[in-house]
Amino acid sequence: MKRRILFVCLGNICRSPAAEAIFLHKLEQLKIIDEFYVDSAGTGGWHVGSLADSRMIDAASNRGIDIKSKARKISFDDFNNFDLILTMDNTNLKNVKTLSKELDTTFKAEIKPLLEYAIHSDLIEVPDPYYGGDKGFDKVLDLLEDAIEGLIKHIRFN
Repeated sequence: MKRRILFVCLGNICRSPAAEAIFLHKLEQLKIIDEFYVDSAGTGGWHVGSLADSRMIDAASNRGIDIKSKARKISFDDFNNFDLILTMDNTNLKNVKTLSKELDTTFKAEIKPLLEYAIHSDLIEVPDPYYGGDKGFDKVLDLLEDAIEGLIKHIRFN
């Protein structure tokens, strides 16, 4: 059975598609990609159908990571279609948990902040690079790579 993981940020054009792409890239390197279904979503629907922000695509491409996903908004079905929903910041975490309460039923997904898995960072939120400069995208990618390394270690050894 495949492990199903969903990464969530606000608009699904910067942080969460980058996390999805990094995770897929690492799984491919480890030759365990077939063991997972991975996706990303936003809590808002402003960018539905759009590719990731070109600055994030470029920054990730410079690291050999290809961001291919198109933005979508998180849905009620996601709470039962995924095992783990990982959020980028406290606002996303709050919004996802609030949405989950509207289900009026139990669901299978565990909801957590992604940086809970970070190895080399004590930050609790992945900052939104959208309104910052190009260096903000690289900082976000550094944080995401660190947290995803920790996530993979956690999955493989637990």
